Amino acid sequence: MNSITVYTTTRCPYCVMLKNFLSEQNIPFKEINLEDQPEMMRQLVNATGQMGVPQTEINGQWVLGFDPNLIMNLLRN
Repeated sequence: MNSITVYTTTRCPYCVMLKNFLSEQNIPFKEINLEDQPEMMRQLVNATGQMGVPQTEINGQWVLGFDPNLIMNLLRN
């Protein structure tokens, strides 16, 4: 079973695209909206060194931005 966490903000168009993509592929994921949970931003920056969203953690590996090909590759492994 894959563990997928998507870090988003409300007004980010790429976040919406990413969530729609995962939903269309029937891939379950947990969403952490950084506007609702601003304390998570520090953890995210500590983990990846990046402040932008979306960021997706898949089984301990990070995908920055909306990158469906990389996401599917990580899920196949």
